[in-house]
Amino acid sequence: MYATRMRRLRPVPDAQPQMMFRTIHGYRRAFRMTGEGPALLLLHGIGDNSSTWTEVIPHLAENFTVIAPDLLGHGRSDKPRADYSIAAYANGMRDLLSALGIDHATVIGHSLGGGVAMQFAYQFPQMVDRLILVSAGGVTKDVHPLLRLAATPIVNEALKLLRLPGAVPVMRWAGTLLTRLHGTPLRPGAVLHDTPDLVRILADLPDPTAHEAYLRTLRAVVDWRGQMVTILDRCYLTESVPVQLIWGDRDTVIPVSHAHLAHAAMPGSRLEIFEGAGHFPFRDDPMRFLHTVEKFLSDTRPLPFDETRWRQLLSTGTAEKPITTDPSMRTAVLDAVGSNQRSAT
Repeated sequence: MYATRMRRLRPVPDAQPQMMFRTIHGYRRAFRMTGEGPALLLLHGIGDNSSTWTEVIPHLAENFTVIAPDLLGHGRSDKPRADYSIAAYANGMRDLLSALGIDHATVIGHSLGGGVAMQFAYQFPQMVDRLILVSAGGVTKDVHPLLRLAATPIVNEALKLLRLPGAVPVMRWAGTLLTRLHGTPLRPGAVLHDTPDLVRILADLPDPTAHEAYLRTLRAVVDWRGQMVTILDRCYLTESVPVQLIWGDRDTVIPVSHAHLAHAAMPGSRLEIFEGAGHFPFRDDPMRFLHTVEKFLSDTRPLPFDETRWRQLLSTGTAEKPITTDPSMRTAVLDAVGSNQRSAT
């Protein structure tokens, strides 16, 4: 069964997107763009870049215009001393889409990109057709211990050792070794399932400007206690937006329990759990990922933004009614919303 699921996607001739650039507010923003049709905006996670979507972009581009940016401070985008909060990232995505002449899009966000996608839907609801949240951040505080440690000053200084000659090859070697030691990404019981990808991301941070941008982004959302922001207090605003949640049941970065919390708090959302997959389900099982996304896109239709209804929802505020009837899950959602250690997005 696992061998079948791990088949690589067939190549799509002449469909690999080229890196493009736009200067907005004086900063160069890199992005990949290809295909024709309704717009899909793909947002990567912290420390990553748009190349993480390389395998699935050509297939999505057969029916959609795909835009996959390098978030500011990541990849080949500029890395200024700037605001790297998720609200600022949402503003940046609004500006990029506007510069490209795109009025609305379905937003697919992974990890940090999932948090940005939800913030984008909150700040600019008229621009969002659908939301697809993949192992998304910003639900509740649990997060991989490596990210908690990376947010501390001592480990921040240790990360500078990546700049030493030979450090990056050693990091990449360690990632390869971990992958071999713990089997394929779908091997049951792989405790360090997501560590090779975390090593891959850290190995891309030897450049001082990339390192500083990474730390600024991390500190905006994570401290030693875990994630600092939550979207649960405003999930009720997604009632008219089609939402698909995708998670791996072996996610060691953001536990699958977050998927169930978000699903309970988002009225009408769909939930797909990938058995054996980790924090990167679109890399662990790209065929299933594409099938899930394409089915969701074909089954749902964007609803026109209703400003009157939006105002009514804001006036009513968070209520228990939209939350699942499961008493334990309802309690878990309300406890997470009410935590005094959390900040709203």
